[in-house]
Amino acid sequence: MTQAGRKRASGRVPLDVFDQAPVAVLMTGGKEHRLLYANDALRWMFGDRPVGAPVREVLGDLVGQDTFAVFDKVLATGETARLDDVRVTVERGDGSQERLFRMSLSRVPLQRGEWRLLAVVHEVTAQMAATRRMRAMEKELRRLRRRYQSIVWAGAHGVWVTGPHGESRESHGWQRLTGQTPEESLGHGWMRALHPEDRAHAEEWWDKAAEQPVSLNEVTYRVRTREGAYRHIRFRCVPVRENGAVVEWVGTSTDVEQEWQEERRRRLLDRAAAAASDITNLEEMCHALADVVVPELADTCDVHLLPEPNGGLPHARTIVAERLCCAVREGLPRLPMLQEHYSAEVLRQAVGQRRPAHISFPRGRPPFRYPEAVRTWIAEVGAHNAVVLPIVVEGEVAAVVTACVCGDRPPISPADIDLIGQILDHTHDAIGNALRFRRTQRVALALQHSLLAEPPHVPGLELAARYQASPTAAEIGGDWYDAFLSSRGAVKLVIGDVAGHDLAAAVSMSQVRNMLRALAVDRDEFPGDVLRRLNTALEVLNGESTATCVLTRLERDDEGLWRLVYSVAGHPPPLLVTGEGETRFLQDAGNPLLGVSHEQPWISAVEPLPPDSTLLLYTDGLVERRGEDLGDGLERLRRRAEPLAREPLHRFCDELLTRMPVTGEDDIAMIALRVPPEGRYEGVAS
Repeated sequence: MTQAGRKRASGRVPLDVFDQAPVAVLMTGGKEHRLLYANDALRWMFGDRPVGAPVREVLGDLVGQDTFAVFDKVLATGETARLDDVRVTVERGDGSQERLFRMSLSRVPLQRGEWRLLAVVHEVTAQMAATRRMRAMEKELRRLRRRYQSIVWAGAHGVWVTGPHGESRESHGWQRLTGQTPEESLGHGWMRALHPEDRAHAEEWWDKAAEQPVSLNEVTYRVRTREGAYRHIRFRCVPVRENGAVVEWVGTSTDVEQEWQEERRRRLLDRAAAAASDITNLEEMCHALADVVVPELADTCDVHLLPEPNGGLPHARTIVAERLCCAVREGLPRLPMLQEHYSAEVLRQAVGQRRPAHISFPRGRPPFRYPEAVRTWIAEVGAHNAVVLPIVVEGEVAAVVTACVCGDRPPISPADIDLIGQILDHTHDAIGNALRFRRTQRVALALQHSLLAEPPHVPGLELAARYQASPTAAEIGGDWYDAFLSSRGAVKLVIGDVAGHDLAAAVSMSQVRNMLRALAVDRDEFPGDVLRRLNTALEVLNGESTATCVLTRLERDDEGLWRLVYSVAGHPPPLLVTGEGETRFLQDAGNPLLGVSHEQPWISAVEPLPPDSTLLLYTDGLVERRGEDLGDGLERLRRRAEPLAREPLHRFCDELLTRMPVTGEDDIAMIALRVPPEGRYEGVAS
């Protein structure tokens, strides 16, 4: 704004008197409040503003419409107005900043009967900030006063005063609690009554206490009582300051042992319940439970599974135990993982009597036999106290839990033994289910090994099969594959899936598999006819079972070329991958699933197999995902198989299992066949 412009105004007051004023001054005229004058202070605050423009345009980027409404009111009524809280966001070189201003508005008369509006603006950002700080300090002082009153009025067992670094000056009730004499507790002597593991933390805190900006310190330490036992004592203290420096601390101490024990009990039981509800795998569950025990209740905790109910007692001379997990306190070496043979009396007592057995012994030297590696570990950690707790499932001891304490830690108390028992009782049903699940796994695994044999060796052909059990089910369900030679030398491949995912499904699968084998070699007929007869047998012999299946026969035609004759019963279609990486699904021989009445003819289809091509049969666990269309899974399989066309057949299968994003909710079975290059026909009859 030019010097002449700043002085352009007519009236009784010469506006240039405001040029050097320490506050911002501006004048407007007319109903639109056009800017007639602005002094240097306003330009310093808000920058140059164009003279002659309406004030809503001149200051529109700074103040809101509410302020302009006051302009209109003052001009209309002549009443002076003051705005005490005008917030303005000002852009500076280092960014935007919110500032506070106080504005006074007055109507000024002119000689010709016209009116102008005079505004005086004063910045109050610093004053308001100081006021807020003072209010915050007052609020903090009131809060400190209430805290101090509350800590004194609380039902404390002791009151004490220390120097700025924790050196005891006077105390009331400390000697009664700990048995220390007043002379023994003076200075830092009172810290000798703290538990060794807590003493280091206390010493470190008090070394820096005077420099710490705390208004109230609260901590719980274990304190040795006059009886020699440790109890949890809560310490609360506030600083006393002079000229900003801490000169002493005033505090109280309260016995909170019962409260601490109850809180710990609830916390540990909640953790155990969470572990039991979220985990079904036995090993993972035992690991989680052992982590609940360590380090809260013991320094080590391990869980052993007894392969025989009750460990084979009373007939067995030695108990065989399989360690499922071991947890150790931080800083201790881990216990070697091995199967162990025990004849220890403490273990036999716990298993035989089905209740906890508790024993103390010289540090590192248990009075019973252990494997050499375990004895070495016990000596290394300095164990001196142990408790063995049996886990009883359906009237039999199925597992045992062993907890030990080491070094200077006191023996496990009867209350803690009871709490460990509560943790196990709290999860009894979950552990029982996990143990039953494990037994079912072993039975199913044995059945799996008996049914899923290696494909036969056929000169000139490559065959590979894979089976991946669901980690969330009993190791095997109704999925199976099969490969065998017919009496005339043709190779027959089978993939199938019986409804269900448990041991019963595996048993039903074995029946279907064996019937299909018998029917496939009984007559020389098309795969569709074989599946038709199998469907009839299932309806007669087992009317409730349903299954899907793909039956194929690989042979050479009259010209010596490879061809596939196949039939599909409600199963995902076979995938053909040529040697050049072209892929397509074989979908010309679809039939209903097995176990459902079907009066129409069962169809088969014939497909030529180019040299170096790969045929893949698979179950739905490879392609199905919850909430997704099956077509998306099939397309994903086709794309994953394309770049693997030239890979060795075993790598072809392994890569598919690795690359396909399977859910793990279902078993996966697959069998693949690769025909030889052109001209190699030996090994399979035409």
